Amino acid sequence: MKNKILSIALILAAAAGLPSCSEMLDENIPQGTLSDVQVQTPENAEAMAVSAYAIFTTAEDINSSFSMWNFDVRSDDAYKGGNGTSDGDVFHQLEIQQGVLVTNWNINDMWVRLYNCISRVNAALALLEGCDDSFAMKQTRIAEMKFLRGYAHFLLKRLYKNIPFVVDEHLDYEGYNNLSNTQYSNDEGWALIAKDLEEAFNNLPEVQDDKGRPSKAAAAGLLAKVYLYKAYRQDDPQSNKVTEINTADLENVVKYTDPSLYAGYGLESDFHNNFRPEEQFENGKESVWAIQYSRNDGSTYGNLNWSNGLIPPNIPGATDGGCDFYKPSQNLVNAFRTGDDGLPLFDNFNSEDYDIAKDNADPRLFLTVGMPGLPYMFNKDFMMEESGIWSRSNGLYGYYVTLKQNVDPALIGEYLIKGSFWGTSMNRIVIRYADVLLMRVEALAQLGQSDDAIAIVNQIRSRAAASTQLTNSYKNAYGVKMYISNYKGSYDKETAIKIVKMERRLELGMESERFFDLVRYGEAAEVINKYYAEEADNCAIYLTAHFTADKDEYLPIPFEQISASHGHYTQNIGNW
Repeated sequence: MKNKILSIALILAAAAGLPSCSEMLDENIPQGTLSDVQVQTPENAEAMAVSAYAIFTTAEDINSSFSMWNFDVRSDDAYKGGNGTSDGDVFHQLEIQQGVLVTNWNINDMWVRLYNCISRVNAALALLEGCDDSFAMKQTRIAEMKFLRGYAHFLLKRLYKNIPFVVDEHLDYEGYNNLSNTQYSNDEGWALIAKDLEEAFNNLPEVQDDKGRPSKAAAAGLLAKVYLYKAYRQDDPQSNKVTEINTADLENVVKYTDPSLYAGYGLESDFHNNFRPEEQFENGKESVWAIQYSRNDGSTYGNLNWSNGLIPPNIPGATDGGCDFYKPSQNLVNAFRTGDDGLPLFDNFNSEDYDIAKDNADPRLFLTVGMPGLPYMFNKDFMMEESGIWSRSNGLYGYYVTLKQNVDPALIGEYLIKGSFWGTSMNRIVIRYADVLLMRVEALAQLGQSDDAIAIVNQIRSRAAASTQLTNSYKNAYGVKMYISNYKGSYDKETAIKIVKMERRLELGMESERFFDLVRYGEAAEVINKYYAEEADNCAIYLTAHFTADKDEYLPIPFEQISASHGHYTQNIGNW
């Protein structure tokens, strides 16, 4: 894939309709502003706001998904997959944390895409702020744009840590070119993102007519996540270690996850309802905010989600051409094993590999991972097996398949459509209510309120136990042993935190949260190096893998951006 090398100034100016540095500027239009005709037209402002939303679908593709699955291959949840190590080689380098170069296309590509998103948002904000107050939707649209800007900065900060913040939509060229990526401390950067989201929260309605627009609850959910990251302070410029867990930030997580803010939202009756493309399941009560995709909307393929196009397996006669990327790891599968008490095995979960014939398992395993001996996407016409059909790498990356991003082959032509790659109309939930609950329980556990935290964990586990609408025949048909139970009694703070972290992994497995969670906890190097050592027998690529603390937690600042910054950007630590 090729992409343009653009400085942030050119990226942001281009989307605002500004000329490049080589073009003559109209003397009557100050640099960085829009014409009076544009400013005074509410229709133009609405159109630009829609354009800002659209870029969160049109600016991503199979190699650069805003879901971040491409970058979650650094975690212990997933293998890169594909045909082998040279298939998507730059992501293979990230997976084993060896040979990553600041010039790799994928390092710069996501930076460019996300700042393109911010540029459209800022252009929309400049138009909206110039509209007369008679425009009834002005403040709501401004709040929506602040939400989107906060979301884009959030994604960038999780990836790169030290980023320039473009929170002034009226910057001129000189201002763009003088932006620094170290102007703010780590904590101050999170605070800037929170400021945008707090303004959004204060001005968004509780209910939006259009499903894709964020509501007050969506702003609360994203705010909670920002404060959760902010709480795990990493403010030593020479380290990525967590230096403290801030109580005030945790209390803000509790504030913005208060159930009263989420009227009308809740847990789906079945876990898998969150990952189905049919209209009756999309935008359900657990979907607090989702990226919207469509089909049959008049265009050739509709507004389909192509960002998961590399993930389907290559099933002859069905998904011919499936690329088989983002495959669940053996480690993740083993994490779903349960003991005789129906609880996770915690420190011992990886002592042996899950055996379908003898091991108890959390029911969410069979809704997260497709495995040999079971139907693919619950369709008995496609039984999985240990063969090249289910592994393009002939077993190098194992034979498991993720179920959360895939669609039943019976729905090909309806909800799963072949273009250059596979696309689907299935929404991608960005904030789901289960995540809101898990953020709440993590904050409560860290604050020492263990009983309250565990009570909410049990709500999630009770839903997991009931999530068998598609797998209730597995026991008799395939000998599967599903067993999950709730926690009983009281737990000290340390044990409660361990419970919460495990529950987060089980509930959100293969949703691209795991790597970022480990970095947030300050546990990435310890957990991932242990994973490399234990996983080498299952996946030989890890024989040479090593995670370097105080380096590999974040991507390097792209070489192209450093070069174009006129000395204003500083490379991340780690001797890149």
